[in-house]
Formats: sequence, structure tokens, C-alpha cells
Amino acid sequence: MDQAQTKLELFYTQLVTFVTVYGGRVLLAILTLIVGLWVIGWIIRLLSSTMTKRHVDRDVQPFLISLVNGLLRVLLLLSIASTLGVQTTSFVAIIGAAGLAVGLALQGSLANFAGGVLILIFKPFRVGDLVTAQGFTGNVEAIRIFDTTLVTLDNKTIILPNGPLSTSSIVNISTKGVIRVDQVYGVGSQNDIDATKASIIHVVDACPYALKDREHDVLIAKLNPNSRDYDVRVWTKSDTYWETYYYMLENIARQFAKDGIEAPKPKMFITNED
Repeated sequence: MDQAQTKLELFYTQLVTFVTVYGGRVLLAILTLIVGLWVIGWIIRLLSSTMTKRHVDRDVQPFLISLVNGLLRVLLLLSIASTLGVQTTSFVAIIGAAGLAVGLALQGSLANFAGGVLILIFKPFRVGDLVTAQGFTGNVEAIRIFDTTLVTLDNKTIILPNGPLSTSSIVNISTKGVIRVDQVYGVGSQNDIDATKASIIHVVDACPYALKDREHDVLIAKLNPNSRDYDVRVWTKSDTYWETYYYMLENIARQFAKDGIEAPKPKMFITNED
């Protein structure tokens, strides 16, 4: 009986000592947790509202919010551990070493992730745009966080990693909504200049894709020994670029044949050496 009472008194003494020494820290840690979670929630709501007002792409918002939320929670846990008297230096070192190891192992994926975030934020192109990138030309089918998918004109699917894509040159054909189709036609120098221009202009005026409120150009670009090169510049909508391109090729050929505009004729120069 005396032994049990002694153990009870010892437990009571240890409990009082623990509450006296650590009670304040525990209460402060709990208070820090409650206030910290509220502050994190407020920051996340503010960040979400700001991104919505600034029209940040909805595809990238969840990634940024999750990233910021995770970092803030890690900082909160370190703060609570420090409040309880736990040495956080070793935790920071472990987290730093783990982060370095993961970063080295996944540096390609992280570069693609960062590139995807940049593309989604700054929008050098959108889904549906016709672009030329990394040596490929096609319509953007999807923009994901690690890669972008193009569908080429011959219906091939090209998957481009976002890391190199975000740091290389991109030609966005669809950005302005209007684009100029530039072509060069060579005809024989025996053809009348005005007749040749009239033949080309007739095709341009008849093109259903050519914009009527734009001035199209038919210019002599180069004079060759037996031919002339004509620059033909036709304005059209971005989404009808290729329709205009092939319409002009086919119908210029038809109109030249109809109007008797001949192709360059090769000439041979013979010299007599006595």
C-alpha cells in the first residue's frame, strides 16, 4: 500500500514538473498551430482571389496554391517544433539534403514543371493556336504541366517537353488573328508585266479566304536573265492560312494557263571560237 502511494506521489510530482516546465510551451504551440492554420488559410484565399482577378490560367492555379500551401505548412511545423524546444537545425539540414537529392534526380522533370508553369502563366500560345516550335509546326492540342502536345498538318501528334519549349523561340501564327501568306511565282521574261500582274490580281480578288479590307501586294521581286520573280502577299485569317496558301498555288497555275502566261524558257548561249 505504501509502495503504491509512493509511486502515485512520484507520478504526481513528475506531472506537476512537466506541466510547470512544458505546459506553457504546449499551450503556445497549440495557439501557434491554430493561428498559423488560420493565417495560411487567409493567405491561400488571398492568393486564389488575386490570381483569379489577374486572369491567371485556371490550369496553373491549383499547382501554385498547393505549392505555397505546402511550403507554409512546413514552415508552421518547424515553428511549432522550435516552440516546443525541439532543435530544428537537424530537420532543416535533412530537408535540405533530401531536396537536393530529389532535385538532382528529377532535374529534367523539374525543368519541365517550371517551364509548364511559365507557359501557363505568360501564355506565349493557347490551345488551338498554330505555332512553330522546336522545328515542328502544328496546332496546340493540349498544354500540360510537363509537356505540350502539337498536332501537325499531316495529323501527327508531337509531344514537346515544356523545359526546352519555354526557353526556345516560338512562332505563334495565330496570335494576331490575321496573317500574310507570302509566295513567289517565277514567269518567263517574255510575258507582259501588266498582263502577268492582272492575272495574279484576278486570282487574289477571287480567293474566298483573302481579306477584303486589306491591301494585297503583287510586286516584281527579282529580274533574272530569262525570268521575273513576283512576290504575292495575301492577307487572310490565321485559321485559314493553309487554305489560302494552296488555293493560290492551284488557281495561279490555272489562271496562268488560261491567260497564256508562260514559264521561263531556258536559253543556251553558243559562242564560236576561231
